[in-house]
Amino acid sequence: MLGANLLAMVLLFQESAPGFDPVSMWKTMGWSARAVVIVLFFMSAWSIGVAIDRWIAFQAARKQSRIFAPAVAGALKDGKMDEAISIAEQNKRSHLAKVVTAGLQEFQAHQVSAEIPGEMIEASKRALERASAIVHAELKRGVSSLATIGSTAPFVGLFGTVLGIIHAFNGISAQKSTGLGAVAGGISEALVTTAVGLFVAIPAVWLYNYFTNKIEGFDVEMDNSSSELVDYFIKRSGGKK
Repeated sequence: MLGANLLAMVLLFQESAPGFDPVSMWKTMGWSARAVVIVLFFMSAWSIGVAIDRWIAFQAARKQSRIFAPAVAGALKDGKMDEAISIAEQNKRSHLAKVVTAGLQEFQAHQVSAEIPGEMIEASKRALERASAIVHAELKRGVSSLATIGSTAPFVGLFGTVLGIIHAFNGISAQKSTGLGAVAGGISEALVTTAVGLFVAIPAVWLYNYFTNKIEGFDVEMDNSSSELVDYFIKRSGGKK
C-alpha cells in the first residue's frame, strides 16, 4: 500500500513538473523569475566580456614586455637614451614600456635644464610613480566588476528563489491543494534561479582572483623596472646629490 502511494506521488510529480531542458524551464517560469534570469545572463555576459578583454590586454603586455626589456636594456647600456625611448614607443601595449618611457622622458627633459642632479632624479622618480599608478589603473579596468558580480549573483539568484517559493505558495492557494503537483513548478523555478546565480558567481570569483594575481605580478615588474631605471639615472648623473 505504501509502495503504491509513493509510486503515485512520483508519477504525479513527473506529470506536473517541467522538463529539465532550458526551454521547458523557461516556459514554466513566471515573469518575475524570468527577469531575474535575464539579469543574471547580462551579469554573466559582462564578466565574460571583461575576462576576454583583460586576457587579451595581459597577453599583449606580456608579449611586448619580453621584447622590450632586453632591447631597452641594451640601448641604455650603450647610453642611447633616444633609441630607448623609440623602442618604448614601439611597444605601447607593454606595461613596462609605459613606465620606462615616462621616466626616460622626464630625465631627458631635465638634463637640458640647469637643475642639480638630485632634483633631476627626484623628478624622474615622481614621473615613474605617476606612470606606474596610471598603468595599474589601466590593468585593473573592469576587474573590480568581476568581484561585484561574484558577490552579488548568488543574492540575485536567492531573490529568484524567494519569488519561486512565493509562486509555489500561490499555486497551493489557487488550487486549494497541498499536494506535490501544486508546488512542483514553483520549486523548480526557485531551484533554477539559485543554480543560475551560482553558475554566474563562481566563474566570476575565479576570474577575479586570477586577474588580481596577474596584476600583482605586473606591479612587481613595474616597481623593479622603476628601481633599476633610477639606479641608471644616478649613475648617468655621476652619483651626485
